Amino acid sequence: MKRILVALLLLTLAAPAWAGWDEGVAAYERGDYATALREFQVLAEQGHAKAQNKLGLMYDDGQGVPQDYVEAVKWYRKAAAQDHATAQYNLGLMYDNGQGVTQDYVEAVKWYRKAAAQDHATAQFNLGFMYDDGQGVPQDYAKAVKWYRRAAEQGHAKAQNTLGLMYDDGQGVPQDYVEAHMWYNLAASGLPPGEDRAKNQDIVAKLMTPAQIAEAQRLASEWMAAFEKRKKK
Repeated sequence: MKRILVALLLLTLAAPAWAGWDEGVAAYERGDYATALREFQVLAEQGHAKAQNKLGLMYDDGQGVPQDYVEAVKWYRKAAAQDHATAQYNLGLMYDNGQGVTQDYVEAVKWYRKAAAQDHATAQFNLGFMYDDGQGVPQDYAKAVKWYRRAAEQGHAKAQNTLGLMYDDGQGVPQDYVEAHMWYNLAASGLPPGEDRAKNQDIVAKLMTPAQIAEAQRLASEWMAAFEKRKKK
């Protein structure tokens, strides 16, 4: 009984510590940035990692406050130190772009890698690009493919398209037009409307036989079915 009472007391004491998170999120989503900022600021100062990341984002984008990249970095860093994957990605992006910090590709890679290890798909894609382009790490197409694939398997359209390019060009993998077409096909529906979604797919199709195209389409269909099944679990 004594243990139960102690546990209930701890829960009672802990609950108010994060009070305001839901209110902050609701305010943010309806565009009431002044209220969101107030709620997140209190929580962030108490060490709430999600609030620290949100506060960083608000300074990053100038929502409810003057845009301030240095302050954004400060809050991203606090959340990233608590293994918040999105904050780690955001901090990596600030180093990548030189916003609020001196541009440093090595530091960008460091934080992308931490987020990528937690399956943050865009961090995986960006890490792949760093290896692809040799920024902050020695150029390594095989490692680029590894990280593009990790992101692509999560349905990241740009990673799928880029993985298709790697197969198309034979960089980091043996050249394989069937694999290239499959990944281009999967990427097409997820790419932003402004991009020519079918361009790469149409180009590689001209180098393929009808049987190869049919095989690529079959593989894409099977991949999508398996992906949708995984999402339901």
